[in-house]
Amino acid sequence: MKNLRALAAKVVFQVLEKGVSLSVALPEQQQRLTSGKDKALLAELCYGVMRHLPQLDKLVSDCMSKPLKGKQRIVHQLLLVGCYQLYFTRIPGHAAISETAEACRQLKFEGLVKVVNGVLRNLQRNQKPLPEDNETLAFNTPAWLIKRLKAAYPDSWQEVIAQSHQRPPMWLRNNQLSQTREQYLALLDEQEIAATPGASDNAILLESPKDVGMLPSFADGAASVQDGAAQWAASLLAPEQNELILDACAAPGGKSCHLLESQPSIDLVAVDFDAKRLERVQQNLDRLSLKAKLVHGDAAKIDSWWQGDKFDRILLDAPCSATGVIRRHPDIKWLRKQADIEDLATLQSQILDHCWQWLKPGGTLLYATCSILPQENAEQIKAFLARTQDATLVPIAQQQNRDDIGWQITPGQDNMDGFYYARLVKG
Repeated sequence: MKNLRALAAKVVFQVLEKGVSLSVALPEQQQRLTSGKDKALLAELCYGVMRHLPQLDKLVSDCMSKPLKGKQRIVHQLLLVGCYQLYFTRIPGHAAISETAEACRQLKFEGLVKVVNGVLRNLQRNQKPLPEDNETLAFNTPAWLIKRLKAAYPDSWQEVIAQSHQRPPMWLRNNQLSQTREQYLALLDEQEIAATPGASDNAILLESPKDVGMLPSFADGAASVQDGAAQWAASLLAPEQNELILDACAAPGGKSCHLLESQPSIDLVAVDFDAKRLERVQQNLDRLSLKAKLVHGDAAKIDSWWQGDKFDRILLDAPCSATGVIRRHPDIKWLRKQADIEDLATLQSQILDHCWQWLKPGGTLLYATCSILPQENAEQIKAFLARTQDATLVPIAQQQNRDDIGWQITPGQDNMDGFYYARLVKG
C-alpha cells in the first residue's frame, strides 16, 4: 500500500521546490492509488496545504530547532501535510500523526521519524491558534498580491481574497446540439443530481461537485465541465453562420467546443503554443463529435502558420496570471511572482496587436483572461485603444457600469470564477 501522506509530500515538494503546477503533480501521484476515496483524500491534503501554506509553514517552523534543507525539504513538506490534518480535517489526531510518521519511513528518512513525531505531537498538545501576525499569514496570500488587490479593489479586497479561498462549485455546459438545457436538467433530476440553470444560455450549476462518470451521457458529449464565467465567451463573441473564426491560445479547448456547439457551421481555427495541451483540445472535440483545424503555433506570429483569409472574429483568451481562478488552483499564489505580471502584460499586448492585424474590417475581437488584475485587463485594453486608431470598445450588457473598460467578474460573483472580457470591433 502506498502511503498517502508520502504521496502528498511528494506533490507539495514538486509544487513548492520544483515549480510544477498542482494540476500536473497531483494526477501523477493519484495514479498510484486505486480507490477513489484515497484519490480524493490525497487531493484534499494537497489543495489544503496550498490554501493555508503560510500559516502551516509558520506553525511547523516554530516547532523546529533548525530548518530542514536540501533533500530533507520533502520532510518539511510532509510536516505541512501533517499539520494540515491536525488543524483542518476530521482525521483523528493519533491517526494523522502515526500515518505521517510512517510516511517519513516510506520516504527513506528513518532518521527523521522522531522529528516528525515530535513536531506533530507538539502541535497537537499545544493547539496554538492559527498565526495571523501579518497580512500574508492572516490572508494566506503573498504580500505582493495583497498589495495589488488593495489597489484594484480598495473597498472589497478582503472579500476578493476570501472568495478565492472558497471551494469552487462545479458548472456544466449543456451541449445544445444534444438536447436543450431544460432536457438536461430533467436528466440530472432523474439521477437525483441537484442543479440550477445559470445566467448564460447553457450554463448549469451543480449543488455539489460530482464525478463526471455519474453525469447522464457525459461520455457521449451531452455536457462538458466549464466554469460559468468561461461560458460567456461564445455568446459575447456571437459567431454567425459560415464565418471564419480564430481561437487564439485555445487549449484546453472548452471555448473552442462551445463556439462550435453554438454555431456548428463556422470554420474554426484553434491555435496553441503548447503541443501537449493541444492534445486536450482534440480529446474534447472528439468526445463532442466536433471538428476544428488545430494548429501548434504562436498566436503572436500568425503569418508563420496561416496563409488563409483574415478572420471574421477572434477569441483571444490571453495567457495571464490566472489570479481569478485561485479557488480552483491555489498553487497559483505560490508559483506566480510579482515580476510575472509585467512580463505577462507585455506578452498580452504583443499577441493583441498581432491578432488585430488578422481581423477583417468590421470584425469582432473578444479579449478574455482569467485574471482579476487591472494591468492585464482594463489597463491593457485602455492602452490598446489609445494606440489603435481603428479599434472601438463595445460595452457588454452584463458589466456593472457602461463606462467601465470591459467586464470584470470577481471570484464568487454569481458563483463564477474571476474573469475579464472586453469586446472590440474593427472600424
